[in-house]
Amino acid sequence: MLVYTLIDILTYLMNIIVIVVIVQFVLSLLISFNVVNMHNNGVAAVWKAVNAILEPLLAPIRKIMPDTGMIDLSPMVLIIGLSIVIRLLSVIPYYTG
Repeated sequence: MLVYTLIDILTYLMNIIVIVVIVQFVLSLLISFNVVNMHNNGVAAVWKAVNAILEPLLAPIRKIMPDTGMIDLSPMVLIIGLSIVIRLLSVIPYYTG
């Protein structure tokens, strides 16, 4: 019973991280196309918060991945990695009995 609860909690946390990655992507597009401005305090606060959450997760991935120029593929690698971990965690209760 405890295993199911722990797996559910980890799955929810990983899904939240995936959502934060998507928010960072959309916000970066809005900033780069000048739809929102970093001089707005709300936008700047959200951008700093999202980067503070994701940078510890993305920095090791960026060190491993080759340089691709202006395209940063580390968020995609993070989402794929988290998806794999979620799928592996969902199988564990079937093997633990």
